[in-house]
Amino acid sequence: MRDEFERFGMSKYRLLTGILEILGALGTLIGLFWTPLFIFSTLGLGTLMFLGLVTRVRVRDPIVQTLPAFSLMVLNYTLAGATISIL
Repeated sequence: MRDEFERFGMSKYRLLTGILEILGALGTLIGLFWTPLFIFSTLGLGTLMFLGLVTRVRVRDPIVQTLPAFSLMVLNYTLAGATISIL
């Protein structure tokens, strides 16, 4: 991933991105028992994946490399939306 962040010209955001991903994953797991945290975490991870998708498009990566970010973005936003609609 270090090389990828350098290629994107975003080396200074690598640590922050990793921390946000870990916090989002932990928040999603803990959020299974506390719904507001689940919604916040999945929205945060979805937004992180949206920004990753924008970055991949900006550097003109092929669709195959862009699909994971897109899929995870859709998954997280779907989980958040489904949870909100249940409330």
